[in-house]
Amino acid sequence: MASKVLDLLYWRDVGTTGLVFTGLVVGLACLFQLSAITILSNLGLGIMAFTLPLCLLYKAMTLVRLNDGSHPFQSYLDEDRTLTDEDTVRMAEQIVLLIATAVTELKRLFFIDSIMDSVKFVVFLYLLSYVGVQTNGLTLVMTGVICAFSLPLLYKLQQERIDKVVKAIKKLVEKGTEIVDLVISLAKPPPAPAPSPAPTLKHKQKTK
Repeated sequence: MASKVLDLLYWRDVGTTGLVFTGLVVGLACLFQLSAITILSNLGLGIMAFTLPLCLLYKAMTLVRLNDGSHPFQSYLDEDRTLTDEDTVRMAEQIVLLIATAVTELKRLFFIDSIMDSVKFVVFLYLLSYVGVQTNGLTLVMTGVICAFSLPLLYKLQQERIDKVVKAIKKLVEKGTEIVDLVISLAKPPPAPAPSPAPTLKHKQKTK
């Protein structure tokens, strides 16, 4: 499944990727004007408007003996898309693992396990709230789809230049992180001195 998604994102099959990309963008654009129920019902009607007449045509050709009686969509009907027990368990384990990882990471950020990571998270939330005021979720989804299909292709075409820019940005981020860590370490109060050990009592002299 993951390999098929990567094949689509990296445009390894231009025809299939173009069809999927166009369908996603057109579908999301339609959601700006129509409801999801209207789009799905019309899409289903469009598919049935193609498959039903074609199936009836094949039946008619079979009656007049111009066809061997084969079904026009038999290859699609023969495909086995059912999930085995192992596939179901594996998918459930992956979903539970993702949820547990997300909960652990959010708990770490909200309860300040690392000051630097929590500060980054606060900046991210602030920027996200600003983006939410300027646009809506559907626009973000469409932007994400366009970026997902265009950025890998752009990186493939301009890999050397992008790598140089990324390395320069990483160096700046590392320097900024070092400065912030230094400021935080200087702002921390010095550790409390360890309590001095209690003096040992001298053994009493033995009485005569």
